[in-house]
Amino acid sequence: MATNVQRSSSASPAPEKHKEAIQFIEKMTRNTDKVQANVLAEILSRNADTEYLRLYNLDGATDRETFKSKIPIVTYDDLQPIIQRIADGDRSPILSAHPISEFLTSSGTSAGERKLMPTIHEDLDRRQLLYSLLMPVMNLYIPGLDKGKALYFLFVKSETKTPGGLLARPVLTSYYKSDHFKTRPFDPYNVYTSPNEAILCPHSFQSMYAQMLCGLYDRKEVLRIGAIFASSLLRAIRFLQLNWKELCHDIRTGTLNEKVSDPDIRQCMALRPDSDLANVIESECSKENWERIIVRIWPNVKYLEVIVTGAMAQYIPTLDYYSGGLPKVCTMYASSECYFGINLNPLCKPSEVSYTIMPNMAYFEFILHNTHSGSTNNVVDLANVEIGKDYELVITTHAGLYRYCVGDILRVTGFHNSAPQFHFVRRKDVLLSIESDKTNEAELQSAIENASKLLKKFNTSVVEYTSCADTETIPGHYVVFWELLVKDPMNYPREEVMEQCCLAMEESLNAVYRQGRVECNSIGPLEIRVVKSGTFEELMDYAISRGASINQYKVPRCVSFTPVMELLNSRVVASYFSPSLPFWSPERRR
Repeated sequence: MATNVQRSSSASPAPEKHKEAIQFIEKMTRNTDKVQANVLAEILSRNADTEYLRLYNLDGATDRETFKSKIPIVTYDDLQPIIQRIADGDRSPILSAHPISEFLTSSGTSAGERKLMPTIHEDLDRRQLLYSLLMPVMNLYIPGLDKGKALYFLFVKSETKTPGGLLARPVLTSYYKSDHFKTRPFDPYNVYTSPNEAILCPHSFQSMYAQMLCGLYDRKEVLRIGAIFASSLLRAIRFLQLNWKELCHDIRTGTLNEKVSDPDIRQCMALRPDSDLANVIESECSKENWERIIVRIWPNVKYLEVIVTGAMAQYIPTLDYYSGGLPKVCTMYASSECYFGINLNPLCKPSEVSYTIMPNMAYFEFILHNTHSGSTNNVVDLANVEIGKDYELVITTHAGLYRYCVGDILRVTGFHNSAPQFHFVRRKDVLLSIESDKTNEAELQSAIENASKLLKKFNTSVVEYTSCADTETIPGHYVVFWELLVKDPMNYPREEVMEQCCLAMEESLNAVYRQGRVECNSIGPLEIRVVKSGTFEELMDYAISRGASINQYKVPRCVSFTPVMELLNSRVVASYFSPSLPFWSPERRR
C-alpha cells in the first residue's frame, strides 16, 4: 500500500531546498523500477571493460536478464582474492573502470579478518545525497530544529594503508575527513555543538571530553542528541558520570583539562568561565539518581538520534531511563558497502522502524529467505518484493560489487509509492551452536528480553550482554554474560530469580535447542554470568586498542577470542544455571 510523506500540522515552513529534497524522494520512489533499470545500465556500461565483467562474458550487455543469467551471486569470501590484488597495488580496471580511491573497512566485530570494501570518489557524493535528505524529512515532523544545535558524539579512527598504498578506514571516518563534511556550508538545521577539531581528533578520550564539554556549554541550545549506535550514546552518558567533576572544573575556571593535549582542539576551544553553569551541572550530576539525566542537563532536547534496531534494541530501556522516554529516531540504513535508504516515519516506535530503499543508490536484488530450508532461490528485484516476506539483501554498486550478498535479512513492511520499505530483522550469521542447534542473534535477543522481564519488579535491567558456546564442559552449554543496571541495591534479584532467568531464556530458544537439552542431552543447562559494572566499556576499549572504530563498534553478541574471554571471566561476580529442563515436545518438531 502506497504512503505519502506528510508533515506535522505544527511543523515550521520548509526552506526551498527541503521542498526540493522531498520532491526528489517522491520522484525516485514513484519510478522505482525504471530508476533501478537505469542504475544497473549505468553501472554495467561504464564498467563493461573491467576484468570481472569480461570474465563472465557480459559483452557490454546492460539489461537485467543478461546480467542475472551471467553474473553469479557472491559473498566476500568469493571476492577476497580480487580485492586483495587491488589492496596489494594492482591498479588495472579489475572491478571498476573508475580508480578505487580507498577501502572502507567493516566494523571489526565479525570473526576473522576485517573486510575491505572498494569505493570510488563519487561514492562520497551519493552518501552526501542521502545525508541531505534526512533533515528535510525530520522537519516535516518536528518544528524548529533550525533554532538550536545538535549534540552528536561523532568519532574518527586513524586510518591504515594497504600494501599497495590505498587508505583503509571505516566509512564514517572517510566521510568525516572528506571535504563534504569538513567544509560543509552553513545549514541552520545542521549546527553541531562539537567543532570539527574535536570530531576529527583520533584520541577517543580527548575527542569525547571536548565534545561533552562543548555540549554542556550549549546545554540550553541543544535540541537533539545522538550518536551512531545506542550503545555509543550510553557510553557518552557513562563518560559524563566518570568525568563530570573535571568538566565542571573546566567550565567554572574557563580552562581546558590538561588531559586534552590535542593542539587543534586546544587552539579552537576558547572557553569562558561560567560558575552558574558549573553549579547547575554539578547539582544534577552529584545526585545518586541519574534517571532522566539527559533532559535534566539538556532541558530542550526533543529526541535522540541513534540506531535502536536489530541488536541495538536491547538498549531501549536504558535510554528511556536516562532520557525520560524521549523519542528515539533511526534516520537511515547504511553499511560500509553501500548507503541504502531512509526512515520516512522517524517518530515511529523503535519496533516499527522501516527504511525506504532509495532506488538511485545502487542496484538491489533480494533473495527470498527460507528459514527452514535455507533456499537461495527466488531472487527478485526491488520493485517486486512482497509485503510480509523476509529477504536477504544483494547489491550491485558503482564501485564494482556485483550481486554481492550483504548478509542482512530484511522484512518488507509496506511501500512508499512503488519503493518498498524494510524492517531490519537481523544479520544472517548464526551466533551460537553446540551440536545441531543453531541460535541466531534475533533469537538470543528475544530470549534475553523475555528473561529480563523477571527483573522488572526488582527495578533491574540488562544493559549489555554477549555470549559464548562453552564446549569445555561435557555436554557443552550456552553462556550468556550480563551486565546489570540495579537501580535499588537493597532489592537485588535473588539467586532463584536469576536461575529462573536462565530457564526463561531456554524456554525462548528454538525447538532444536530444547530438544538437545531434553531428549538428546547434547546441551547442558544455560548459564548466566553476571559481570561487574563497566565490563563492556573495558571490552570496547580493548577492541578500539586493536583498531576497531568507535563509530562502528558494536558489542559482539558471541565471543571466542581468548583475551576477550579472559577479560569477561575476570569480571564475573556471580554465576547462575538453569534449574530444570525447558519444555519440549516431539509433537512440536517441524
